[in-house]
Order: sequence, then C-alpha cells, then structure tokens
Amino acid sequence: MNVLRERDLELSLPHGVEGRKFDDQGHGLSHCMKAVDFIVEEPGRTLFMEFKDQDNPHAKPDKAKAFMDSVKSGEIIKDLYYKYRDSFIYRWAEGAVDKPAFYYVLIAAEKLDAAMLLHLTEDLKRQLPVKGPKSGQWKRRIVAGCGVFNIETWNRQLTKYRVSRTGAHDR
Repeated sequence: MNVLRERDLELSLPHGVEGRKFDDQGHGLSHCMKAVDFIVEEPGRTLFMEFKDQDNPHAKPDKAKAFMDSVKSGEIIKDLYYKYRDSFIYRWAEGAVDKPAFYYVLIAAEKLDAAMLLHLTEDLKRQLPVKGPKSGQWKRRIVAGCGVFNIETWNRQLTKYRVSRTGAHDR
C-alpha cells in the first residue's frame, strides 16, 4: 500500500493507485505558483488533494487561532482556490490533464461541523467554478467536483483514501 505524508497526517492509497507529494517536488515556480499537497492518479480521474492541519498537536496556539479565523471568515477559500488553479495549470502545461479532475480538501479540525464544511465546499465550488459559465461555452470542466472535509467526514466519504494521524511531526 502506498502512503503519502503531510507532517502529522498520513494518507493511505489503495493498491494500484499512484500518488505523489506535489508541493515539494521543486517545480521551480514556487515564486509565482502555489501547489496542492498531493496528486493522485486513478484510471478514470485525477485527484488534487490539499491538507490543512489545525489540530496538529505541534501547532503553535497563535497560528492555530489565525488559521481558524481564516476558516470562519472564508479567507481560506482564496488560498485553496489558488492552490488548485495553479496546480491544475501546471499539470495542464505538462500535458497531464487528460481526465476529469477532482479537488478534495482536508481541514483536520474537530471544531468544524457539518454546516461549516458544507458552507466551505459551496464557497469553493463557486470560486473554482465547478459548473463553468452559464453560457455553456466550455467544452471541458476545469474541475469535475470538490469537497471540504474534516478527518471524520473524509474517512466516511472517501473510504478508499483513509487519513490518520501519525503522532510523528517533521520539525
């Protein structure tokens, strides 16, 4: 089983599914392009995944509070939007966008309830935009779907991609 790690979180990939850490690949454009944490390739779709770990036991309290403030205000959506958009463009420029793309965001924060997760998901859908222009002129979608989850909802909805806390933190 392939396992991807982002600090204190571990993502288990099912047998036969390839994934890689994307934001540390050194693509040479970090000065002007943001990157999602992981890109996972399934036979019929590509998954872009971003992990935010507010409940990290090693997080500094002031950073944790600032992070939750950005979640509550919706400011985090801008960051999430740019991470997906820039990663999608990067992969498109590589000629690697040839199947539907989905964007899944994990915000590891037990404080986030179902209503807040739904609100964040709807805001993200509007920003990406999932449906494209009302004119219907787009022949292809830039994102086929997206969702914002906490660990509990992630593991319930994305059962093939279990997330767990490792207890070890990269310092």
